[in-house]
Amino acid sequence: LGNVRGKDWRIQTNVYGNGSTARGREERYLVPFDPTEAAHRYSILWTPDYIIFYVDDVAIREVVRSDSMGGDFPSKPMSVYATIWDGSSWATSYGKIKINYKYAPYVSEFSDLVLRGCRVDPIQQVDTAERCAETVEELMSADFALLTPMKRAAMRRFRERYMIYSFCYDQHRYGNFTFPDCDYVSPEHTRFGEWGNNRFPPKEVRRSRRRVRKPSPISVQSSE
Repeated sequence: LGNVRGKDWRIQTNVYGNGSTARGREERYLVPFDPTEAAHRYSILWTPDYIIFYVDDVAIREVVRSDSMGGDFPSKPMSVYATIWDGSSWATSYGKIKINYKYAPYVSEFSDLVLRGCRVDPIQQVDTAERCAETVEELMSADFALLTPMKRAAMRRFRERYMIYSFCYDQHRYGNFTFPDCDYVSPEHTRFGEWGNNRFPPKEVRRSRRRVRKPSPISVQSSE
């Protein structure tokens, strides 16, 4: 989502399926690094049963499919694309801070793109579930797909430290509606207000203007 000069950068995750954009499931986080200084790894594991988002190989969000979600869980073949567009009407402090075009042109670099899964031809009118079953099983049994207790602890620490908005607690947007994929836990109820924003955001990290070459992994990363 960009940033304000000298402030921490923000990223957002969202999940919707079958055109359910009216029920956005956004979560926003501060990241403890400057993505313009070095490349970082952003990954998404999407299976028929759950979706996991990663930053530098640390899980930051898990969405578990349930019958109550219905068509809101993505279940159709997808494509991958990247864009740069002006979202300052909502992305930066709900439109209070607009984009400054004097810094244009804006450049985004992507490298080492890896897609693992079952390739689907959108023109083919065939059931892909049976054909892709073996590939799906292989992905779900891979090491990166298994959230061990240690990995879950790292995810919990990241969310407690860096999550600044959760759709689960946005009463102004959704009223008293409860989402089946939300884990309404007491500590988060305390942190997030009726707008879904963290009332006790993490302190901004003072950053040097020196540019570094090596990526800085997030501090909650753990190894086994």
